[in-house]
Amino acid sequence: MNALKPYGDTLNDGRMQLSFTLPVPCSPRAREAALQYLRKVGLTDPQVVYSEALDEGFTFFVVYATSDAVIDYDTVKGAEKIEYMSFDEINEFIKEKIGRKIVVVGACTGFDAHTVGIDAIMNMKGYNHHFGLERYPMVEAYNLGAQVPNEALLDFAREVSADAVLVSQVVTQKDVHIDNLTELVELFEAENLRDRTILIAGGPRISDRLAMELGYDTGFGPGTYAEHVATFIVRKMAERGIS
Repeated sequence: MNALKPYGDTLNDGRMQLSFTLPVPCSPRAREAALQYLRKVGLTDPQVVYSEALDEGFTFFVVYATSDAVIDYDTVKGAEKIEYMSFDEINEFIKEKIGRKIVVVGACTGFDAHTVGIDAIMNMKGYNHHFGLERYPMVEAYNLGAQVPNEALLDFAREVSADAVLVSQVVTQKDVHIDNLTELVELFEAENLRDRTILIAGGPRISDRLAMELGYDTGFGPGTYAEHVATFIVRKMAERGIS
């Protein structure tokens, strides 16, 4: 068994840092409530290291606590570290393996108006010195912006014969992102476009596992750059023999 526990000060000490909000006014009583809650969920030696009022009736906490839980890392299933290609390598890969420009469409769908994530991937200037897909000479990139209905995204993707569709979801209250993402997959399936379109979901609460469970080819979370997305797309296209 490859036993695995969180690392704090000492290897396998089970020490963790957590943050959460309780709907009570900031006070010593609120801090005690936070400590009692941590004990209630099975954590030991809890400590509130920071608390602040978010509003009149809400308090935000940063805490330390210890867990005795252990997992066997040998039984964990998931992808190992992926080697991503660079800007130049991706363009060269497309030329050699696909032989034409690839078409990528991106949007924030539903009522989601947060475009920072999709802009970082799509826009020419990119983010943090990583060029967006619009800068790639072998990529035809279309950024449809925010609050795009799923039906409109589907229609545009069909119009431009999109190879890949990127969907960004930031608003996640009451899991509205799951309903919206599921609806898009169902629309593509109903129009017989799913098998020939690579669907990718992205956002702060999107993981590869969640995206695949919802019917997407993969999902990308925080820390994603355009070359990560592009590498996945072109490798998947080559794997499927798309040209």
